[in-house]
Amino acid sequence: MKGLTLNCMDRKSEAYELVRLGLKNDLKSHVCWHVYGLLYRSDREYREAIKCYRNALKIDPDNIEILRDLSLLQAQMRDLAGFVETRQQLLTLKPNHRMNWIGFAVAQHLNSNGSKAVDILEAYEGTLEDDYPPDNERCEHGEMLLYKISLLEECGMVERALEELRKKEPKIVDKLAYKEQEVSLLEKLGRFDEGEELYKKLLSMNPDNYRYYEGLQRCMGLYSANGQYSPDEIDRLEALYVSLSKQYNRSSAVKRIPLDFLSAEKFRLAAENYIRPFLTKGVPSLFSDLSPLYDHSGKADILKQLVLELEHSIKTTGGYPGRVDKEPPSTLMWTLFYLAQHYDRRGQYDVALRKIDEAIEHTPTVIDLYSVKSRILKHAGDPVAAAALADEARLMDLADRYVNSECVKRMLQADQVALAEKTAVLFTKDGEQHNNLHDMQCMWYELASGESYLRQGDLGRALKKFLAVEKHYADITEDQFDFHSYCLRKMTLRTYVEMLKFQDRLHSYSYFRKAAAGAIKCYLKLYDSPSKSSAEEDEEMSKLPPSQKKKLRQKQRKAEARAKKEAEVKEEANATAVSRSGKRPIKPVDLDPHGEKLLQVEDPLAEATKYLKLLQKHSSDSLETHFLSFEVNMRKQKILLALQAVKHMSGWMLITQTHTGACQLQGKSLIEANALFLEKHRDSLTHRAAVAEMISVMEPSKKKEAIKLIEESSNDLISSNGALGPVKRWRLKDCVAVHKLLGTILDDHEAALRWKVRSAEYFPFSAYFEGSCSSAVTNSSYHQMHKLHENGSPNESSLPLSSNGNVEKLEALKDLVIQ
Repeated sequence: MKGLTLNCMDRKSEAYELVRLGLKNDLKSHVCWHVYGLLYRSDREYREAIKCYRNALKIDPDNIEILRDLSLLQAQMRDLAGFVETRQQLLTLKPNHRMNWIGFAVAQHLNSNGSKAVDILEAYEGTLEDDYPPDNERCEHGEMLLYKISLLEECGMVERALEELRKKEPKIVDKLAYKEQEVSLLEKLGRFDEGEELYKKLLSMNPDNYRYYEGLQRCMGLYSANGQYSPDEIDRLEALYVSLSKQYNRSSAVKRIPLDFLSAEKFRLAAENYIRPFLTKGVPSLFSDLSPLYDHSGKADILKQLVLELEHSIKTTGGYPGRVDKEPPSTLMWTLFYLAQHYDRRGQYDVALRKIDEAIEHTPTVIDLYSVKSRILKHAGDPVAAAALADEARLMDLADRYVNSECVKRMLQADQVALAEKTAVLFTKDGEQHNNLHDMQCMWYELASGESYLRQGDLGRALKKFLAVEKHYADITEDQFDFHSYCLRKMTLRTYVEMLKFQDRLHSYSYFRKAAAGAIKCYLKLYDSPSKSSAEEDEEMSKLPPSQKKKLRQKQRKAEARAKKEAEVKEEANATAVSRSGKRPIKPVDLDPHGEKLLQVEDPLAEATKYLKLLQKHSSDSLETHFLSFEVNMRKQKILLALQAVKHMSGWMLITQTHTGACQLQGKSLIEANALFLEKHRDSLTHRAAVAEMISVMEPSKKKEAIKLIEESSNDLISSNGALGPVKRWRLKDCVAVHKLLGTILDDHEAALRWKVRSAEYFPFSAYFEGSCSSAVTNSSYHQMHKLHENGSPNESSLPLSSNGNVEKLEALKDLVIQ
């Protein structure tokens, strides 16, 4: 018992020592084994905890408390067979407890035995009185009934599920869930007329629910997953939505959905009727709402022409075409706002910037205008100017968390990590501000910060950020533990099962995929360029002049002393807190703030492989997973696994051999295959670059021809499936990649310089190519603040950063903003 208490006080080693001593004194005590298991459980050592619980049950096999704790661990570890066995034993020991019946049914369901779960629930219902449930248990009982019906549906007993649902309707409290379950069953039974009527009832309850419209179309035979419809179907759909729009004239969904299937003049008319009220009201999200239409053939040009006509009419007459009423002045500003985003989407950044500048000149106080201009500059290739605009938007409303986060994101894209951190912590609590971002599981920040550090070559800090995201996912996995008992007690069974399924695919989500990929890249770079040993660093220091050597050592000593002092103060505070209250300290001290210890791994490839296996298990459909697998396995000399990764990269042709005659590819040599590849993709810059790279590898004497192949590429106008209309063929990131190829692998700096000059003409706002219009914003407060930071200003604490939207520190900002 003392060990258990010390464990709660975070004195782990003493706790384990005492509990082991107690166990040594009585190996046949189920209490000792149970407490030993509790210690392991608190440290997330679930497998060891299960072993301890099983030892306790050998001594006392009918102990309800130990069996319950064991069942929770089995659910957590997905030991489903053991979970079923334990829940059955609990039910046998205590059959009058509702939670034991429900737990046994859920265990059978999770173990892929849905029909058995239904039988258990029906047996449980047989134990209830006719007037059950009482008023205070109606919600829980109704949830159990809906869970049972979903089980019947899952088992394919749809007719029986519908019969049971209608029979138990008076006992189901959640009427919306009842109707949604009923219409789902009617659809599966092919009773579309009844389903159609029920969907119309659901629409009367919520006319902005897109799923109800989709279901109604399915029941009427007017739904297509790929959005392709025959002319007759389009006419019927149009008539349907005309009728629905009369019923639900205030619904935006009933006006928006027809834009997906209408075309030509009908699309133009519907789009105009949809767009006009939003421009008048000033809805900033209008472009985001319509952006999926840009993937439909021809619709982008219609929208462009439509909005340009509205702009011209408002400028000349003050109102919309064909209307006498004048529009408010803000309508023109929102029209320009939409057009700027339209041209940004099409890659016409110069036009987009002209439109957004016109909107800002019209109304310079709207924050959204600066945010969109920042986004345009980012797309145009000038992250520093984009960060400056985002910071100006932030300063216009210091209480807006979203605008603050947008600004932080832009700063990180511009590799201004320190300033981004200072800005991000404005919306955290006082004290451990940086740690607060970690505690809030702010993964987008940690990913963007890690990617920035990786670009700058700071592998320690990059790894620390990426591994922090991985830690969040581990915490999310652990957080499900408390719900195993809670959900059974509260009877939220459908949501509980959905949560477990979500947890099983947790590591397939994009944030984890990005973090794992970033960590693998760090380990690969660490393997390719190992960090210097202390002996090598001492040798380099010995070569420095005495004055520099002295300064460097003083700087190191100060940094070590500062870190040591901070750690001691923190530990002392924690110790005081523990001694007074007996409570665990809130936050441990970070002894490796720069991730230097993370770089001291003996085998970087082994660490990379650990994360690669997670990606292969949960993100096997991602191309990047197989690319990283190739990179890791080539370095590990596991050629067959590397070849397997290449095979998974369908559609990608990777040539890794340098032997030109010995290797054959479908009856052709690699040189012939490379020439055929060029013939098929002659108009593509990226494909030409890939062919040129392979020529330089296989035929080094033809390097000039490879360079010429790239330089002869033309940036013509193309039509992207007719959707976006004519746009330039080249993309900024492709041109950057080609420039790096010319300067490194092809090793022709003159060609790289020519390419840089040529690309600067196509991308005048690109900071990478030093375009004529890049970094246009030079007088914003952002640049001056960044300059102060770079120069190591002694008054960094007085920088104009206000916490939680307060204005107590804004006095220092006035002069900067005025300038």
